[in-house]
Amino acid sequence: MIFITAKFTIRPEYADQWPEIAADFTAATRAEPGCLWFDWSRSVEDPTEYVLVEAFRDGDAGAAHVQSEHFKAAQRTLPPHLARTPRVVNATVPQDDWSLLGEMAVPGAE
Repeated sequence: MIFITAKFTIRPEYADQWPEIAADFTAATRAEPGCLWFDWSRSVEDPTEYVLVEAFRDGDAGAAHVQSEHFKAAQRTLPPHLARTPRVVNATVPQDDWSLLGEMAVPGAE
């Protein structure tokens, strides 16, 4: 799978509304057949920072994502709300779901 983590720094005046601002893009991406997950989290240390954790089935699914109409629309509509260019880590990993963190195993719960 293609595993991507991106940090978005939002302009302070838009930070509280960011989930709604990105809602159409998020929903459309989650509906893509090759999308495994597409999840936003807000930093507990910096209220203007959101972290996007996303995964796509393979390189073809990742390419379809960046070529989609909703991605092109997001390229136009999201940057005016950003304080800086997002930072990203992108890797291909040989798995198709989350692995268990054995070092913190919870007995009887998986």
